[in-house]
Amino acid sequence: MGNEIEVNYEIPEIIDEPGTWIGPEIQAAESWVYQLTNEDSAKIDAALRSLEDKTIEIPFSSEQFLLPTFAAKIDRFLDDIENGLGMALLRGLPRDKYTDEECAKIYWGIGAHFGNPVSQNSRGHRLGDVWDEGKSYDDPTARGYQTNQKMDFHTDLMPVDVLGLLCLRQSKSGGESALVSALTIHNVLKKERPDLLEELYGNFNMDWRGEEPEGEKPYFTIPMVSHAKGRTTSRFVSRQYFESTSRFGDEAALKEGQREALNLVQEIANRPELRITMMMQEGDMQFINNHTILHARSAFEDHDDPTLKRHLLRMWIAVDDARRRPLSDALAARYDWVKRGGFPEKQEHAATQS
Repeated sequence: MGNEIEVNYEIPEIIDEPGTWIGPEIQAAESWVYQLTNEDSAKIDAALRSLEDKTIEIPFSSEQFLLPTFAAKIDRFLDDIENGLGMALLRGLPRDKYTDEECAKIYWGIGAHFGNPVSQNSRGHRLGDVWDEGKSYDDPTARGYQTNQKMDFHTDLMPVDVLGLLCLRQSKSGGESALVSALTIHNVLKKERPDLLEELYGNFNMDWRGEEPEGEKPYFTIPMVSHAKGRTTSRFVSRQYFESTSRFGDEAALKEGQREALNLVQEIANRPELRITMMMQEGDMQFINNHTILHARSAFEDHDDPTLKRHLLRMWIAVDDARRRPLSDALAARYDWVKRGGFPEKQEHAATQS
């Protein structure tokens, strides 16, 4: 798969769809927050016990995690993620009732009803740990979820359809989550700096940061914004993936016009009138559209006791073609990796697969 992509695009006028929301309008309404009912919790608990009775372990299919009535609600959540606000927060899982392993099974089972969880890294993890591994952005192979540092607004590296997070344990302090609509940012750019919006429709180089699949270059090239079948998609990954391409030479390095455009995206995303913020509670399950929502996290401090470390579980979920947001041809090579199961596991990690 080559890195050079010819981009033919037509920049749309102001986007008008439910996903172009304004933060304060939905922060207070919390229409995106679903509180589990007692009936929901009972159905989830029954599905978990059925797994344990049959000694079924992760990975398992949605057919093995039966959720009568609640599965229909998950279908509505998915519709809102794909065609509505682009996000859903499921709250009320009785966290203290379950072990970490039981929470993981519940989370996987619910995620499997959204679609197919794929590999998130070259370790082959389909259910990933998000915690501080003591790494830093100074390491060109480190990814943000492995640090305790602030994470700017971004989408995740692969163009997976749905990004899911489950909060197992909160930090001692910090770690606040923030979300913003990439579609709303597009509208702001169209009004304020259409020249830089056009820049974002061009090709950008991004660093695989050591996790490129076999046969791929150590960096790849895609547009930050693209358009297909009347729908707009954004691919704003964390800034480190752009800046570290300079290690591959001047040709791969970020250009000044591109840097200016990315800086403006961050400035707009951080405007209080556009974004929403939340401190995820233990047991919360957050699902967002990885094509239309940018997410961020503040820096955090962990407890001294390692057993109390901030710990989230993550899933990258590929949605059925009939349900997912259409993507432009410029993203086809990247989405092909999603269809093939995400990041291929590298041989050096095979012996340590968890």
